[in-house]
Amino acid sequence: MFPMARKTNNFEIELFKAMNKKQIEEIIKAIIAGKYSWACVLILRFNGYDPLHYIPYRTYIRLLKDNYQIDRANASLTNSRT
Repeated sequence: MFPMARKTNNFEIELFKAMNKKQIEEIIKAIIAGKYSWACVLILRFNGYDPLHYIPYRTYIRLLKDNYQIDRANASLTNSRT
C-alpha cells in the first residue's frame, strides 16, 4: 500500500487513512510552492482539527485570504483556457 521501503508506524498509517489522494496532492502542492504554513493548515483541516486551536486567528484569516485568492485566480485562468 505504501511506496516507501521503510517500516511505517501507526501514526503514519492513520494519517494516510484520514486523507484521500486529492487532499494529499493539495498538501504536496502547497509544500512545493513553499507555502508551509498553508500546508499545516490543510493537514489540520483534512484530519478534522480546527486550525484556530493551533495558530492565531489573524494568521489563519490571512492564510485563508491569500490562498483563496490564488485558488480562485487559478480556477478562472483554467476556465478561460477551455
